[in-house]
Amino acid sequence: MRVGFIGLGSQGAPMARRIIEAGHPTTLWARRSATLEPFGGTSAEAAASPAELASASDLVCLCVVGDADVEEVVTGDTGVLAGLGKGGVIAVHSTVHPDTCRRMAARAAERGVALVDAPVSGGGPAAAEGRLLVMVGGDTDTVERCRPVFASYGDPVVHLGDLGAGQVAKLLNNLLFTAQLGTAAGLLELGRGLGIDATRLAGVLSHGSAASFALTRVAAAGATLDAMGERAGPLLQKDVRLLADIADAAGVPAGVVLDAADAALEVMGHRR
Repeated sequence: MRVGFIGLGSQGAPMARRIIEAGHPTTLWARRSATLEPFGGTSAEAAASPAELASASDLVCLCVVGDADVEEVVTGDTGVLAGLGKGGVIAVHSTVHPDTCRRMAARAAERGVALVDAPVSGGGPAAAEGRLLVMVGGDTDTVERCRPVFASYGDPVVHLGDLGAGQVAKLLNNLLFTAQLGTAAGLLELGRGLGIDATRLAGVLSHGSAASFALTRVAAAGATLDAMGERAGPLLQKDVRLLADIADAAGVPAGVVLDAADAALEVMGHRR
């Protein structure tokens, strides 16, 4: 399968490298030429536009930041749909609203192109090691066509259901993670108030039933959410807001998890 990849950031770049190393003919596009420089010694080709990239691809993977970026790259005058041939597939690895994927899928279908949503979790190190969690929504046959490419950087690759299911799962994941960050930071602060060193307490808890990935991240950040608020806060705020909107539209109460996530965001200086 010929693969095009757009979005060579801290997570997208190692994903693209895994695709190349797996032997798939790969084309890359980036707004900044400097982003392409690390791939100079590989077999990947560089395209002058998303449309040119798409014309050389069977599958185009997008790992850009947000909804507006996805729409621009897919539907712009020199976007992916301007070059991707009939039977092609677009995989949205970005974390966006499910409705954005559905809207783009409708536009793609007019040109005989399929779209799946396949957000990922794990970060750059997991991508480099081929162990990203890939959460996929879309038509079963289309997902299976893409699976060999997804498997080059993902383990497990989980098909969750119809288009949009992957995005909902990713947003639920990030909602729970945000809530756990706040709970972990609050607990370490409580321990500090009771006379226990927060770093030592985190080390103890990481070996007990209270262990969690969120706890390790808070401990690594100095047992507070201050530094994390600057770096991850805006993205977590975006994802919590998206999930809250989806739950509200569905008439499903988000409950205490959303309350805990809101509290964590407030500590990080990012109100929903």
